[in-house]
Amino acid sequence: MTLKVGDKAPDFNALADNGEKISLSEKLKDGPVVLYFYPKDETPGCTAEACSFRDNWDEIRKLGATVIGVSSDSVESHREFKNNRKLQFTLVSDESKEIRKLYGATGTLIPPRITFVIGRDGIIREVYNSQLNATKHVEVALNSLKLA
Repeated sequence: MTLKVGDKAPDFNALADNGEKISLSEKLKDGPVVLYFYPKDETPGCTAEACSFRDNWDEIRKLGATVIGVSSDSVESHREFKNNRKLQFTLVSDESKEIRKLYGATGTLIPPRITFVIGRDGIIREVYNSQLNATKHVEVALNSLKLA
């Protein structure tokens, strides 16, 4: 079952696109986190979603937040995707799908596209789940961050 608004966001450790280990708890020390799960690097919907976060990066940062993208692709795949699309935010590799399981972001055929806005206190403020409306994820996240 997918986590919902008001739930405590589970902490995790993961390898980032730069090969370093990161944790949600460390990122939350700097402010809110937009944690988004997506199916696969360099696919049309996932590219549109990532570029939407990229194109709204300045506004996200003005609101004190950061972005972490999660898929089961490898660190190398994330590095290439990030470089190809000039993404400013962190992509983490969840090859074992453990982070997806923690958040209930699992599916049968295609992994779901779900965005969680997590407050600095670790509480989930917003959940948006839409496989087809990839670019709306950033709009929902920004609206949630503005209300915080």
